Amino acid sequence: MEKSILSEFAKYSSLNVIGMLALSCYILADTFFVAQGIGANGLTALNLAIPVYSVISAAGLMTGVGAATRFAISGSKTIFTQSLIFGFLISAVCFFCGLFLSPNIAFLLGASEDVFETTRSYLQILLLFAPLFITDSIISCFVRNDRNPRLSMIAMTCGTFTNILFDYIFIFPLDMGIMGAALATGFSPFVSLVILSAHFLSKRSTLSLQKIRLSLKAALDICRLGISAFITEFSSGIVMLVYNMIILNISGDLGVAAYGIIANISLVIVSVFTGIAQGSQPIISRCYGRGDNRGALKVLKYAIIASTVFSIIFYSVSFIFTNEIICIFDRENIGALQDIAFSGFRIYFTSIIFAGINIQCASFFSSVDKSKYGFIISVLRAAALIIPVALTLSYFFKMTGVWLSITVTELAVSIIAFIFLMKNGVRISGKHYFK
Repeated sequence: MEKSILSEFAKYSSLNVIGMLALSCYILADTFFVAQGIGANGLTALNLAIPVYSVISAAGLMTGVGAATRFAISGSKTIFTQSLIFGFLISAVCFFCGLFLSPNIAFLLGASEDVFETTRSYLQILLLFAPLFITDSIISCFVRNDRNPRLSMIAMTCGTFTNILFDYIFIFPLDMGIMGAALATGFSPFVSLVILSAHFLSKRSTLSLQKIRLSLKAALDICRLGISAFITEFSSGIVMLVYNMIILNISGDLGVAAYGIIANISLVIVSVFTGIAQGSQPIISRCYGRGDNRGALKVLKYAIIASTVFSIIFYSVSFIFTNEIICIFDRENIGALQDIAFSGFRIYFTSIIFAGINIQCASFFSSVDKSKYGFIISVLRAAALIIPVALTLSYFFKMTGVWLSITVTELAVSIIAFIFLMKNGVRISGKHYFK
């Protein structure tokens, strides 16, 4: 039985890590091509706009993961349709913001006169394509929970390759600048959706549209179960927004550009943790649904081990090749930018081992219908703890305090997460399983 759970975990998690890595490369590809084709101003504008992308992605994940978790636990036939309707309503708000409010949002994000128009253009296109991003996230989560993680991975990977191809075409041969990067990102989920549609034509699919009315109760249940996934994704945007504001006051646009390199690599790292969590979720929810709490807890153990091993390997490699990684994103070879990014790289990424643990614990609690604990863990990481810590440490230690604040926060949240596990009957050893 343990071997069966381990092999299922390895299959689901590996496929989802590949898919989430591909998905995270949407913005990383933009970062690379914008850095090469536009320069530091383009990199600054892109970094200012990324929190909005995080909000869109978080809304899609919340709806998809929350609804798919309920589907895995209860087998509800109507939850798929409910989630699509709910996602459509969220998409409509984003689309409206793209049409009418992109200048206001660019201003609120702190875009200076030099990068304001570039930031506004990227934001507008990103928001107009939000319906595709959100629908793609929802359907991908359901296809994964409907026992087809391979197709979900293929769809996300093909979407990323499309983004990379169009990034190159729009930025270099067509010379469309930041607008080309935004269009390339926006077209990618369309390709993913076309591939995911194959699942509904197969005999293995149990998903279908039902004639229903939108239920407020169902919408709240989706939000409750998906809130930790939302905040995990959203926290990246919140942290970037807060850090951008702090760094602008300390080091100006050049500091934001340096942070942009670190933050975009961080998004890729978080995508690995999210991939492990999303790969674990269907198995944990199914175990919990049939009363196999011991099996669910084993999957959590595997997820934490996998996250920790990845963290150690990444930090070791990045520590050795810090300069080489930074130079990839610095076309203009700006010495001051590289100095800021170098010190930030070494300090900021000491946080990842704790971040991986926190993401797995938050996902676990949501997967077993104990979303309160997942919510608290996620909120502490997203705003409640990180913002006061960042403001305090940056005041006393300037940029060193900025880089160190993420590690202090993630370590504190990890301690709280283990307290929650013990409160629910989980023990590191022995035969105690969560209540």
